[in-house]
Amino acid sequence: MNANQRDEQLFSREMADVIPLKGRNHADAGNAGAQAPSEAQLARRASAQDGEKESNFLSDEFVDLLPVNDPIEFRRDGIQTGVIEKLRHGGYQVDSQLNLLKCPVAECRRELFNFIRQAHEHELRCVMVIHGRGKSDESHANVVRSYVGKWLAQFDEVQAYATAQPRHGGLGATYVMLRKSHRARQRNRELHQRRRAP
Repeated sequence: MNANQRDEQLFSREMADVIPLKGRNHADAGNAGAQAPSEAQLARRASAQDGEKESNFLSDEFVDLLPVNDPIEFRRDGIQTGVIEKLRHGGYQVDSQLNLLKCPVAECRRELFNFIRQAHEHELRCVMVIHGRGKSDESHANVVRSYVGKWLAQFDEVQAYATAQPRHGGLGATYVMLRKSHRARQRNRELHQRRRAP
């Protein structure tokens, strides 16, 4: 007797005294016995939803789909071309990554918002977003990739981004360069002042 047969025999023995339900074979998920939410509960729910909308400024409006085979890239004014070149070639250590593969667009928006904010708070400089690529412009992965490109440019914290190198996922991933936090800039100033002091 093999393992599958033993498992089936054990299951049959354990289920021997179970009596099948008569009539409907599904639970009634109706409102029987359920109370309507109170005004206070409705107000709290609306407040929580409004708070999320206010804090997450990333646009959820229509996005122009990127051609599936085109790399994406962005650089803020004032960022040196050497920085974007080094980023494009994978020259910075990736401190953290976010995997958005197969996630719904609304979840991607929420996860990306939290990820970039937390990465900046923890003073990370280079992160990577894995979004997938897809085989057609209308594929889910390419829709997410198109939104990611739009969303990243909406963060003040993002200085630049570029399609990852093949070893990191190629067109299915994006390197993101974050600006230094206020604390990190302050530490740099103090360090340079010490070096100049006699």
